[in-house]
Amino acid sequence: MLKSARKKPRDPEGRMPLVEHLRELRNRLVKALLAIVPLTILALFFAKDIAEFISAPVPTCASESEAAAQAGRCAVLSQVGLTSPFSTYMKVSLMAALVAAAPVWLYQLWAFVAPGLHRHEKKYALSVVGIGTPLFLLGAYLAHWILPFAVKTLLGFSISGSVNYITVDDMIDISVKMTLAFGLAFQLPIVLALLNIGGVLSGQRMLGWWRPMVMIIAVFSAVVTPTDPMSMIALAVPMTALYFGAVIFSLINDRRRGRAQGPELSDDEASDLDLTPEDIGEVEAVPAPRALPEQASAERVNGYDDVT
Repeated sequence: MLKSARKKPRDPEGRMPLVEHLRELRNRLVKALLAIVPLTILALFFAKDIAEFISAPVPTCASESEAAAQAGRCAVLSQVGLTSPFSTYMKVSLMAALVAAAPVWLYQLWAFVAPGLHRHEKKYALSVVGIGTPLFLLGAYLAHWILPFAVKTLLGFSISGSVNYITVDDMIDISVKMTLAFGLAFQLPIVLALLNIGGVLSGQRMLGWWRPMVMIIAVFSAVVTPTDPMSMIALAVPMTALYFGAVIFSLINDRRRGRAQGPELSDDEASDLDLTPEDIGEVEAVPAPRALPEQASAERVNGYDDVT
């Protein structure tokens, strides 16, 4: 006789044994792969168009003689090796599938983490996803806009009479790196806002750090972007604006929190203590202890003599 398998009720706080966590992780990964693999196969039919779009910022030359005559103003786009075209197609297809399937695997990641979060933590996490995604896309668009200027600047360092060979794989790598760098850099205000909400950083402290933070942003922009001043400024200016936006949010949040919690005390100030007992009008008299049986007598008070 078959026993009907009943699912165990889930813990409301999301607690489960380690084996259950691993099984849940496996299921989430399988569901994410079921979305990525078909999209990768579909992207193979458009891999050539995607590769041409990624390599479009390269000013290509028709021949090596033209590249030598242009003195670094153009380059020869090449693919080295017999298997290079196929590996490029696979890399481009996988990258496109990861981007297209982002809603699916992000949801699976959220579904795996969400049971262990409290209600207010879920609210903050959804806010981070809702705000962080447009910021990441904005940073990715800015990277794609800067990339043609960066390529021309780098080609400008070529020696006269030399020929530059740029492979499609190199363009894919630099495009992915710049996209990730710009997209993650635009997550700075979200990190600062979460630190403020968690009580780690105050708005006044962040405002006091504006000079070193502007310097750090400038150095970061110079390291991430190529040696083009325009690219550096194009990244540093929006990052600085986002930093001050996070400072303004933190100042408003601190003021709102201060109104909810009342005035804060300084480190060397003691708070007033209320020593008034509760329900003072209903204090009952404490009954006297009863005398012990072997000591009870008329001369003893409450069972004790004057010696004890």
